[in-house]
Amino acid sequence: MWLHAESKYTKISFECKEKWKDMNRNQLRSNGQSNGHIAQVERQPKQVDYPRLLALGRELLLAIGEDPEREGLRETPRRWADAWREFIEYDPGTLDTCFESISTDQMVVVSGVRVWSVCQHHLLPFWADVSIGYIATDRILGLSKFARIAQQYAHQLQLQEQLCYQIADAIERITRTPDVAVLAQGQHLCMVSRGIKTPAIMTSSIMRGIFREKHEARMEFLRLIEGNHA
Repeated sequence: MWLHAESKYTKISFECKEKWKDMNRNQLRSNGQSNGHIAQVERQPKQVDYPRLLALGRELLLAIGEDPEREGLRETPRRWADAWREFIEYDPGTLDTCFESISTDQMVVVSGVRVWSVCQHHLLPFWADVSIGYIATDRILGLSKFARIAQQYAHQLQLQEQLCYQIADAIERITRTPDVAVLAQGQHLCMVSRGIKTPAIMTSSIMRGIFREKHEARMEFLRLIEGNHA
């Protein structure tokens, strides 16, 4: 994991913190192994209870002292329900389109994939710019699939750290390479708009295979990301 301050990376640890050991093992990769197989982390499609969302939207307005029947609020419960339905029932399309690689051992990096999600602790939005890298073997992932994979896992109640894990698992499973890096930098409204009310950028990363084992590969990945943001 890395922290970001004034556009500089400060390394604090590549080891997962103790608290993450208790996170859902069906969603997170367990030290890169799961009985010899990569964890299957495809997000299962969900459907919202739309009539209940409409009722909850109206109740929310009443709970904060508003009149749902006044001008300007009559359509608010519907808009609120529509937004949650669009968010939860998001369809990323095909995720696993790959092509035959013309060479192996090539580092592939895609950066600046911005996603919006909702903090599962406060039900407030956060955005994150996601960068993904992997070492190609005999197959390469279609370019748009990086964004589709990131968006798939962003469209649920989420933690930024967990988002990185899920993207890394999907990239590893689809490309069949253990050499995967994912870095996300985001701003969370649960910190900016409430509590301490301080703007800050949170950076979280997952480094696997050669990106964890080889300093040179790790630094090349980070340099490529910084170069794309310059």
